[in-house]
Amino acid sequence: MACTKLGSKPEAFRLDGNSWICSTGLPSDVVIEVGDTSFHLHKFPLLSRSGLLESLIGECSRDDEQKCTVRLDKIPGGAKTFLLVAKFCYGIKLELTATNVVSIRCAAEYLRMNEDYGDANLIAQTENFMSEIFGSWPDSIKALETCEEVLTQAEELHVVSRCITSLAMKACVDPSLFSGPVSTHSGSESPAGAAAWNGISAAGKADSVSEDWWYEGACILKLPFYRRLILAIGNRGMKPERVAGSVMCYALRHLPLMRRQSSAAHSTVSSSSEADQKNLLEQIVELLPYQKAVFPTNFLLRLLRTSMILHAGSLCRENLERRIGAQLDQALLEDLLIPNMGCSVETLYDIDCVQRILDHYIEEERDVNYPNADCVEGQLMGGSHALTPMTMVVNLVDSYLSEVAPDVNLKLPKFQSLAAVVPDYARPLDDGIYHAIDIYLKAHPWLTDSEREQLCRLMNCQKLSLEASTHAAQNERLPLRVIVQVLFFEQLRLRTSMAGWFFVSDNLGSTQNPSCNLVLARTEAPNPGTTTQQFAVVADDVKERVCELEKECLNMKQDLEKLVKTRGSWNILFRRLAIRLKSRFPKLPKPSTDAKGSETPTVPLIDGNSETPTVPLIDGKENHHNVEKEELSKI
Repeated sequence: MACTKLGSKPEAFRLDGNSWICSTGLPSDVVIEVGDTSFHLHKFPLLSRSGLLESLIGECSRDDEQKCTVRLDKIPGGAKTFLLVAKFCYGIKLELTATNVVSIRCAAEYLRMNEDYGDANLIAQTENFMSEIFGSWPDSIKALETCEEVLTQAEELHVVSRCITSLAMKACVDPSLFSGPVSTHSGSESPAGAAAWNGISAAGKADSVSEDWWYEGACILKLPFYRRLILAIGNRGMKPERVAGSVMCYALRHLPLMRRQSSAAHSTVSSSSEADQKNLLEQIVELLPYQKAVFPTNFLLRLLRTSMILHAGSLCRENLERRIGAQLDQALLEDLLIPNMGCSVETLYDIDCVQRILDHYIEEERDVNYPNADCVEGQLMGGSHALTPMTMVVNLVDSYLSEVAPDVNLKLPKFQSLAAVVPDYARPLDDGIYHAIDIYLKAHPWLTDSEREQLCRLMNCQKLSLEASTHAAQNERLPLRVIVQVLFFEQLRLRTSMAGWFFVSDNLGSTQNPSCNLVLARTEAPNPGTTTQQFAVVADDVKERVCELEKECLNMKQDLEKLVKTRGSWNILFRRLAIRLKSRFPKLPKPSTDAKGSETPTVPLIDGNSETPTVPLIDGKENHHNVEKEELSKI
């Protein structure tokens, strides 16, 4: 830490109770009172250096009193600072440091210790030294800290603004332009020695400096000074990510609740500090850069949780919720599980807060992607399972619903409202929402049939995977109508798959024999290694399977029509049909690839005299739409 020595005379002041006495061999002729402390001094050294003391002592000398008494209750820095000023007037040794120079400078200004009362007076000496410490980051930090004691005078003399300007300039300098940890240890020297500002370290070796070297020093400051420093740094064009890093460091240092790993629901704040913590939190939130994604989402959620504990203002919480909503796709499930700390605690977690955050996300996505909404929807509905921001949010919401569903106090409208915020096209699969619905039904067995059907409208049975469909078909908690839909769409999916397979076979056969549209002539050249007898056997087997499939589909349709509304009968029927289908219809062979890279069917070649399969071989897309219309009309 920089320092400057003034004066050359030995120490002559001694403390006697609350009185400082100058032992120069001459009797004291003036008493200066500062608060409860008195200084027994001599007029001449004071009159020769201070314009204010000259005026006050001159007025006092007109009286007949032998000893003059002057009160200086408004002197900046109080008795401690005046002692240093008195030593300067007597020429006694003292040191100017970063921790006392600001108060001495303000006291010198108050006492009018300028060049009119002697060369190299105290104002000039302190100004020269402050110019020196403004070149050092740690000294500037310490000087700025001491400004709080004499804030009014320091502001009038522009000491605060000069400190902040000096610090902002240094923080914005490219770290690669200098070496050594310039300020990471606030005045302590680096192990290799003090690092020079010009980039040459004492060891003669350039050390790498990270961009966050100034965070720790800035975090020492009180919030008003830190706020002004951050604004000054931002005005100088520092990257928002670096500013955000400093704000995070400051919040974690000064908000104890941000550092606690325990659940926020069990965190307590002492009544004496709660108001201060609340004010600090609200001002930190105001400092957050407005750019998106400069803060980790979990940090913003921790701030939000802390604001709830401290009962921060609605504007503060809304600000945080909007910021979190803008980057909700980066959130984790555990961060969203915010305990309910409202006055009327109905549910375990604050679902209303998550609802508002989700609303902000959907609103922003709508604003950003509105011109391309049709394109985005088409990509998601087209079967793309890429983890886009929207699908990540959908998965997060479905997981959150599964976590809160067991809460018996969670009302059906609130569950539906949260699930319905996400558009239907954003879910490539509905397995997640089905899982959440199943958990909710299990935890709320008292729901009526009407409420169960209303809840199940949140999912699309067509978008369930095979595993989810199998589970849903045997799920006794689901309404009967939903189970029928699940089985219907599984049947439709099976028919479409079969039709598509025959469509591929038909197209491949047509490329070999353009004159035949539905069947392949047996006279065509067979695949190498395939005999005519093998073709005939496989062809008969395919025809038999297709006939059996049609019979089973017809039986399933009849069984559905005769189905009674009892759960037991339904489960028995489903198991019987599933077993029959599984045992009778093994997986159909896939088309193979020949040496030329083109697909050739493993279906046997059928001649013109063979019986045509009863399932019409038509275009796969047309078959899908026709079968869907036909079956929907029957259900």
